[in-house]
Amino acid sequence: MTVAIQTIGPRGQLILSKKYAGRQVLVDEIEPGVWTIKTGKFIPDKELWMWTSETKAQIDRAIAWAEQHPPTETDLESLAGQIGK
Repeated sequence: MTVAIQTIGPRGQLILSKKYAGRQVLVDEIEPGVWTIKTGKFIPDKELWMWTSETKAQIDRAIAWAEQHPPTETDLESLAGQIGK
């Protein structure tokens, strides 16, 4: 365990070791002035919908279907003949 005394900069920044550069961190304020900082990979708000159990199940079914049904070449002439019907 490493203990260090740091000063928070004028912009509210706290500098950690360079080994954490570019990493995402979760900062949890347990109580005023007491924080835990955890490194990890986090899901952006706009992508949270993909991680609901229902959506994840739909995605898993779609992937399973795609694995069992390889792509085939499309007959463009036949497809063009179907337009407008």
